[in-house]
Amino acid sequence: MSLPAFPTVAAPTKLHQPPLPPEPTPAAARHSLSFVKPSRSPDPTVLWTCSIARCARNGRLAEAVGVFSEMMRSGVEPNHVTIVTLLSGCAGFPSGSESLGASLHGYAWKLGLVAENVMVATAVLNMYAKLDRVELARMVFDGMGVRNSVTWNTMIDGYVKKGRMPEALDLFDEMPHRDAVTWTVLINGFIKTGHFDKALELFREMQLSGVRPDFVTVIGAISACANLATLGLGLWIHRFVMKQDFKDNVRVCNSLMDMYSRCGCIQYAHLIFEKMPKRTLVSWNTIIAGFAANGHAEMALELFNRMQVEGFKPDGVSFTGAITACSHAGLVDEGLRYFHIMKNVHRIEPRIEHYGCLVDLYSRAGRLEDALNFIENMPMKPNDVVLGSLLGACRTHEDVKLAERLAKYVVDPDPDSDTNYVLLANIYAADRSWDGANKIRRKMKTLGIQKTPGFSSIEIGCNNHEFVAGDKSHPEAECIYKVLDLLSSEMKVWYAPPIIANELHEND
Repeated sequence: MSLPAFPTVAAPTKLHQPPLPPEPTPAAARHSLSFVKPSRSPDPTVLWTCSIARCARNGRLAEAVGVFSEMMRSGVEPNHVTIVTLLSGCAGFPSGSESLGASLHGYAWKLGLVAENVMVATAVLNMYAKLDRVELARMVFDGMGVRNSVTWNTMIDGYVKKGRMPEALDLFDEMPHRDAVTWTVLINGFIKTGHFDKALELFREMQLSGVRPDFVTVIGAISACANLATLGLGLWIHRFVMKQDFKDNVRVCNSLMDMYSRCGCIQYAHLIFEKMPKRTLVSWNTIIAGFAANGHAEMALELFNRMQVEGFKPDGVSFTGAITACSHAGLVDEGLRYFHIMKNVHRIEPRIEHYGCLVDLYSRAGRLEDALNFIENMPMKPNDVVLGSLLGACRTHEDVKLAERLAKYVVDPDPDSDTNYVLLANIYAADRSWDGANKIRRKMKTLGIQKTPGFSSIEIGCNNHEFVAGDKSHPEAECIYKVLDLLSSEMKVWYAPPIIANELHEND
């Protein structure tokens, strides 16, 4: 493959003569001054590399490789920028580019660039990490004589994306100098793997170490607070944000709104929303979903309509918030109307979450048959969330027969999930149908499914304390159980006599 030919320049015509250079002044003529700049031919390596970069940047990796091959055939030597450009292209489009990346690695190694050039070695490392070959990335990392902060961060990020947090943490501890990117990568890694407490612990350590968090780090910390519902620490982070240059950052404000909504402080979320100098569709969706989840259906629908008045076109997430609001308020017809508008007016193809909202809409209104019919006619298989909405309604309305009809769907979506199995067994138990309850438990045992223990948590001094039934691992467990025994004794004093009286009456 050859480079595209440069456009030829047409010969000037009488009508379009190029401007003539000015006549030299007498002084200039005496000193032989020239107004014409000396022409320098561009470096051919730079020209070829630019062409390769243009192809790689636009996703045309095969074409970029073709240009590289033509470059080699023409006798032009590539430099380290050429190799880095191609390696970055392989990393950006990992599908089917592993063999090409390995060939480039071998070529760069023969030229000595992997050992001598930290940019090339880091690009090789990044390529292997993006190709999900973290072991090869680590081999490159260990073989590097010189590393910079980008090298360390790339290797840590490779472990994080694979969910291998212990290795990422070990590498983090070995790193000589950590910057904001290093801390942010590790914090977001713990958030993605569900270790929110560890993420917040690292956020505290980051500040103690003197590294200033940027807005990406703060968004991660806010997300951890939202998942743990630690309002105290969330308030502290909000105060921290107000002192920073990024206090009006849209993404930070959206994260704060989500955190307050999930902590039950929808008024604070609304206050942030109204004070935002600039809003995006995500901002509107976040506040609408927040009001809907907190039971303020009227306000959620009012914001949904206001959003459109202000020129924002609703997307699938917007309609999820609107239908959820209708579900919480028992507005079945209104929710169905929004679903119809989404499909037929805005031409948005419904996803599983939209069908789940309608099942929940029918279930909360007590229209269980309609909910089941809707599930049976869905264009996709129901997931645990969809089934859980109707099973919960069956338990509330003590409708065992409908729960049995629904049971055939419970096994199919996610056989490893225990939630709906437990819910179905509890429905049988509440109806004293012990055979049905035992049948479900035997099925769980056969499939190797164990009930996930429930836990309760309480926030004290910006720290979350979790408790599981019978758990004595808490450092203050002895004191906690003494207080529980005291409360139990007090309750027996106040409530035992009438209970005993009823039991005696029943025994008689």
